[in-house]
Order: sequence, then structure tokens, then C-alpha cells
Amino acid sequence: QVQLVESGGGSVQAGGSLRLSCAVSGYTYSSNCMGWFRQAPGKEREGVASIDNGGTTIYADSVKGRFTVSKDYAKNILYLQMNRLEPEDTAMYYCAASFVDCRWLTPDRVKIWGQGTQVTVSS
Repeated sequence: QVQLVESGGGSVQAGGSLRLSCAVSGYTYSSNCMGWFRQAPGKEREGVASIDNGGTTIYADSVKGRFTVSKDYAKNILYLQMNRLEPEDTAMYYCAASFVDCRWLTPDRVKIWGQGTQVTVSS
């Protein structure tokens, strides 16, 4: 059974950093796109960052230069390093896996979701 389990969320002041982790079990990285989405209360789920098996990354404009997505193939873990956090980054963050090209990754094309981890940034 494939599972994605996030960890690393929490509360931080604006300007701080957090690193989210997504442990992958029962799943391979081959020919897949993995990424991070977030959803704030009352808003739609939006893509934050993604990475394909070639290591090519894509970022939402709102997080470019502040967030970094990476994968540890040996440990089967996906990471999201978040620096210079802003109150607008407050949301539930979800790890996601998909068989589509990362360029076309949208919530409806996600095959597997993690349970989510809360990130709260105070001003």
C-alpha cells in the first residue's frame, strides 16, 4: 500500500524557516512527479513546488527564491525547505505524487495525497 506521510509543520514567526518532510512507502520515484500543495482556510488548494525524476523543479511565483524542493532517493523522502516565511504562507501543506509531467501537475491529477501538515506563520 502506497503511503505519503508528512512531518515538520509547526508555528513560526515571519522570517523564520521550516523544513517539511514526506516519507514515501510502497512507491517508487520512477517516471513520476512529486510535489507540495497547500490550502489555506476558504481558499483552493494550490501547487507550491514539484520535482521530477530528473531533478527538474517548478515553483509557484509566490515562493520562488524562498522555498526549495528536493528528494533523497536513498531514504525515499521528499523535502520542502521553507525560508523567509510570511504570514501568507500559513496553510495546510500536502505532499502529492502523480504520474503526469510536473508541468501539468494540478490537484485533480494527483494520484496519492499525504494527510497534510499545518504551517502557521505569525507576524
